[in-house]
Amino acid sequence: MNRILLVVCIFLQAWFAMAEVTSEDMNKSNSPLTPLAAVNLHDYVQSSVYSTDETLNTAYLRIASPLMLGGHAQLARMTIPYSVSALETPTTTTSGVGDVSIFDLFLLKGRGTMEFGVGPLLVLPTASKDETGAGKWQIGAAGVVMAPQFWGLLGALITYQHDFAGDSDRPTQNLATAQPFVIWNMPAGFYLRSAGIMLFNWETGDYNIPLGAGLGKVWKLQGGTTINFFAEPQWTVAHVGDYTPNFQTFVGLNFQFPLK
Repeated sequence: MNRILLVVCIFLQAWFAMAEVTSEDMNKSNSPLTPLAAVNLHDYVQSSVYSTDETLNTAYLRIASPLMLGGHAQLARMTIPYSVSALETPTTTTSGVGDVSIFDLFLLKGRGTMEFGVGPLLVLPTASKDETGAGKWQIGAAGVVMAPQFWGLLGALITYQHDFAGDSDRPTQNLATAQPFVIWNMPAGFYLRSAGIMLFNWETGDYNIPLGAGLGKVWKLQGGTTINFFAEPQWTVAHVGDYTPNFQTFVGLNFQFPLK
């Protein structure tokens, strides 16, 4: 009983320490260009996958940090994937760490509320198993455009990467992604969202285009830290190639920390 009371007291203390969440707070919590330290825990549960009956699941730890270089504001982000289940054969799965990716965006201001970020991207062949990574060193670029509105957020994150070294027996990597953001803010910190990642493999001609529709909630603590939780089901509306998701659920828990 004492433990239950302690948990209730901690919950109530955190609840009453929360500040009012504004539309600007919600936009910042969803924008990949917000110059704050951030830790994001993301998970893609692929419950229906073309050409297999297996359920696939990949989790991502994303860490972002603002920095200055030569007087220019930048935002660096590292992504560490872990496949809870990745295809080993069409009927069996395996698990392991994936390839770590890093990009560094130079932050720019456009007209009105427009914000831009552009910079280099590097992928390291850190996968613990062949099935969870490409086995290639890859280099490319990332670009982001965001247009915050009083009602929400519009924008897109685009990346391109091509291998330049690594295991010569593994397939050539020549990939692009496009992630459009549509965020519609609602009262009490709730929002609607759509942020499916389109994948294009220019080497094989395969592609996957999902459409998402989800719900999220933002909390802001008195110290300025924001917490953002969301769940977004995504349906594939066009694809070419095997082992791409037909239906998946994107679940995320984001933390942003104010700069001291």
